Amino acid sequence: MVQLNALPAEYRVRNPDFAAEVERVFYQAPFVRDLGFQLVSFEAGRCETGLILQEKHLQQDGYVHAGVQATLADHSAGTAAATLIAEGQIILTAEFKVNLLRAAKGEQLSCRAWVLKPGANLIIAEAEVYCVSGDTAELVSKATVTLAVVDSRKQ
Repeated sequence: MVQLNALPAEYRVRNPDFAAEVERVFYQAPFVRDLGFQLVSFEAGRCETGLILQEKHLQQDGYVHAGVQATLADHSAGTAAATLIAEGQIILTAEFKVNLLRAAKGEQLSCRAWVLKPGANLIIAEAEVYCVSGDTAELVSKATVTLAVVDSRKQ
């Protein structure tokens, strides 16, 4: 039987100082800072983030707003992609799709993102958002994100 590998066996790190770029990507976005996202961990091609939920993250009926979930998934996927770009490059979201799987109500969100396909011009990543309440974490949304790799000098 053929073994199927869902993720690349090894990601190629192109920037030896990728940790600094990850920190920059994650924390220098004013909108993300305002929402309160936290970078939990990262490694080549992967990222984990979190958010302690507050009233400002909720919609009118007390559930986590879809926009908060989508932004967490997108930004986490972009951060995972940023681990694989070269110095002097940036990543910009070109497209994303979010499936909202169930209503989210809890104490915090946790997101795991990983690169599915690294590329020179486009990187494809996925992210899963979990809503945590007590000892229970439930998958509430899943995103597929296409990110453009752009030379920062061409902006």
